[in-house]
Amino acid sequence: MPQRTINRVIASHPSQDGDGVKISRVHDFGGGLDPFLMLDELGSEQPDEYIGGFPPHPHRGIQTLTYVVHGGLMHEDHLGHSSSIGSGDAQWMHTGRGIIHSEMPLTDHAGLHAFQLWINLAARDKLSPATYRDIKREEMPHLEEEGSELIALGGHWASATQAVDGPLDALAGQAGIAHVRLEGGATLTLEQDAPTLLAYVFEGELQIAGQTVSAQRLASLNAGETLTLSSHSGAQVLLLAGHPHGEPIAHYGPFVMNQREELDQALRDYRDGTLAQ
Repeated sequence: MPQRTINRVIASHPSQDGDGVKISRVHDFGGGLDPFLMLDELGSEQPDEYIGGFPPHPHRGIQTLTYVVHGGLMHEDHLGHSSSIGSGDAQWMHTGRGIIHSEMPLTDHAGLHAFQLWINLAARDKLSPATYRDIKREEMPHLEEEGSELIALGGHWASATQAVDGPLDALAGQAGIAHVRLEGGATLTLEQDAPTLLAYVFEGELQIAGQTVSAQRLASLNAGETLTLSSHSGAQVLLLAGHPHGEPIAHYGPFVMNQREELDQALRDYRDGTLAQ
């Protein structure tokens, strides 16, 4: 079966969001990662770099997936949801027509390390009702091979001998999300033919088809049916698989629509208090 190879590598860049939260960000609002838009990594042992969190703010036209490696986050929104997630947990938010929410940090002995992924909604779903869901680590199945482990948040993931399906089954763009850990010298081969396949390395170095990807870099992969990951010294990786919408993208701040006129409408709706009705 054809092996996936690297098409391009994108280095994350330092950024800041919310109330001064320091993040490392990869984004492409031009459709180059379709159906994905942005991946933020929050990671620090210094509380002043994240403690301000993300006070109440709106969204329209996307889904967000927040995954915590360690530490935690507390979520509240205008729909009445109020919950917290800790190490290994995730929260999924379908913003649809509109949602106003906040995310505030909870720390452990190592501070906070988390990710937030933005997934674009298809045009037909941009104004759908908003929904929210927590996913606890106990719900996420593991695929284990010698020296490697895959934790499935969403989508279908398979090796030659095992297959698992993540609990998130309503991700836009038929998306799949997985967290992979590789020990030094380990190799993991997966069967994955999704049109879009991305690998974000957040610890160590990863080898794909003879090419090394360093930490804080996202590799966009060419078409194929199998993906072989290996690491000489150990690595941790987020895998993102999906099917492109192939639609125009119009982006402004927390809103992602298809046309500029729709962004203007989102701004008017937010200002007059009807965005999330």
